[in-house]
Formats: sequence, structure tokens, C-alpha cells
Amino acid sequence: MKNMFFLCICLAFCLNINATNNQDSISYRIFMTGASFASRENTWFEMACRQLNAQPVNRAVGGEAIANSANRMIEGTLYSPEELENMDAFVIMQVHNRDVFDEATLKSNYKDYPTPFNRDNYAIAYDYVIKRYITECYELRNNPQSKYYGTLTGKPVVVVLCTDWHDVRETYNSSIRKLAAKWGFPLVEFDKYIGFSDFTPNPVTGQPVSLIYSTDTQIINDVKYGFHPIRGEQSYIQQRMAAIFVELMKKILPVKPDAKK
Repeated sequence: MKNMFFLCICLAFCLNINATNNQDSISYRIFMTGASFASRENTWFEMACRQLNAQPVNRAVGGEAIANSANRMIEGTLYSPEELENMDAFVIMQVHNRDVFDEATLKSNYKDYPTPFNRDNYAIAYDYVIKRYITECYELRNNPQSKYYGTLTGKPVVVVLCTDWHDVRETYNSSIRKLAAKWGFPLVEFDKYIGFSDFTPNPVTGQPVSLIYSTDTQIINDVKYGFHPIRGEQSYIQQRMAAIFVELMKKILPVKPDAKK
């Protein structure tokens, strides 16, 4: 009995050391909000984070819109203060085929928007999420509990935007490019590097290429296209999206000092 108790203690100790070592080996923490194209069932985000030696924090929920992300920020449930402090990048993949750039109704102060948000104006919700996140990062300079306390800049802002996974959602894809340019944010151009254009039919089927890689369909301008890509780590599209994401993130994630020095 004593030997069994001793073995259990040793096992618990070893597991704790292993968990600690795994946490210490993580180079980055990448946070993402989004909907069905970004949810964990897809796997591209998680596969990409493994390649980047990053911890994925995936808050994407199928069926949600950018308005839901904004409302969860208001409620304080999108991310915790600890997650805000530690995330190295904030990725937004809300890719409904809507105009996310329209500046006609935007306000300079995000606090002036009436809340909660509905799904009527995507540009307003995007503006709220971006401005609030930038503000919260900057205000960490005034938080005595933060490692950024007393700094001039607060927490450096790394926001990453994404296109749809292929090029047929022209309204969204064109407007997210304008939004990224406006703020100077990096953009994951899935539509540019996915490996095909849906405006050029497959020479064998005569249909949009995305239909081959999808589990369901969408109608845009009276044409049927692929909607949700096949999910899972064995899916070619998930693998390709992961590769595209990794390539961009390698360019923008900060080089961290060697802790051993």
C-alpha cells in the first residue's frame, strides 16, 4: 500500500513537471474570434498554431457574427484580463458577405455606439471591436497588475484580419482589404493563395472549384458555389489554410529574447 501511494505521488509530480515544461515551451498565444469557418471543428487554426509553437485560444462559434464578438466584449466574456495580457495576436475571422468598411455611420469614440449590437451593420461592429481592443491594450499602461504598467505604449497591438477562404464573396473580401489598409493590420489572404479562383470553372466539371472541396453550397449572384470547406486535419483545404496562416504569422509575430541568456 505504501509503495502504491509513493508511486501515485511520483506520477503526479512528473505530470505536473511535464505540464509546466509544456507551458514554458510555448512561444506564443494566439487568440481568435470568428464563426463557422474558424471554429475548432475546422482544425486549420489549431494545426497552424502547432507549427508556430503557439497556444491556440479559439473563441469562434458557428452562426455568430462580428456583432456577437462586440457584445461579448461588452459583457466581458470574449476574453479574460489574463488572456488580454498574454495574447500575442488577436485574429478576427468573421467573413459574412457584408460590407465591413462603410464609414458613413462610424463614430470616433467606440463608447458612443448604442449597445447591444445587432447584425444590421457589420462595419460598426468591426469598428467597435477594433477600437475597444486598441484602447484596452493601451490602457494596460495604467494597470498596476500588468507587465505593461508604466510603459509609454501599453500592450503592443497585433490585430490580424482574414478574407473568406475563397474569392467569390467579393463584397466582404474587397471591404476587409480596405479595412486592413485603413488600420495597417496584416491580412490573411486565404482567397488569394487558396490555389484556385471560383470565377474560373473546373475544366472537368465546368463548375466552380469550391464545390469540390465543400460540404454544402451557397448562392451568390444566382450561381452555386461551395460554402463550408470539408473539415478535419485530413482535409486539403484545412491544411492549405493552415499553411497560408503560418506564412503570414511568421512575418509578424515578434522575435522574443532567449530566456536562457
